[in-house]
Amino acid sequence: MARTAEIERNTAETQIKLFLNLDGKGKCTVKNPIGFFDHMLSAFCKHGMFDLSGELKGDLEVDQHHLIEDTGITLGMCFAKALGDCAGIYRSGFFIYPMDESLLQASVDFGGRPFCVCNSQLTNIPLVSVSHEGKQSSFQTDCFEDFWQGFVNGAKCNLHLDTIRGRSDHHKMEGLFKAAARAIRAAVEIDSRRNGEIPSTKGIIV
Repeated sequence: MARTAEIERNTAETQIKLFLNLDGKGKCTVKNPIGFFDHMLSAFCKHGMFDLSGELKGDLEVDQHHLIEDTGITLGMCFAKALGDCAGIYRSGFFIYPMDESLLQASVDFGGRPFCVCNSQLTNIPLVSVSHEGKQSSFQTDCFEDFWQGFVNGAKCNLHLDTIRGRSDHHKMEGLFKAAARAIRAAVEIDSRRNGEIPSTKGIIV
């Protein structure tokens, strides 16, 4: 049985459509107007072995917050829908990811109660990049936590993200996306010993 989900979320501020395959090959083909954010979603898919497609549109003339947060919410909703009652999965996962001078940690539990702790230790100074054509773009680093807060609200999971050490904001954010991907991958994989049972002493994930 395919563990997939498609969610379309439209508001006056954003229009987001995503299709998720939990058991994919790590392909991300999302039309994303924010360059660094596209890089993060691609890294998330590649390291989590999730396939993600769709399109993101939003009021970037205001700032990046609405689109990034709402994408997190929508992606979380995709995970919740694809997991259903969570029968047979490991449910929790943990990973420490080294990235150059940075060391990042992620812990997740798909236990039905959303809670996000984000100790990213970012400077909140926007990242600025210049393309080969000389066009300048930026990423609002203060939206990083907004994405993950939106994700846990949509997925109804408990997620802790911690920078153990690091200097570069780029490395911290990318390493945390990769650590989260590996932790989430471990949590949503099927546990062959569980024989399809719901991983909770309550008998239900709430």
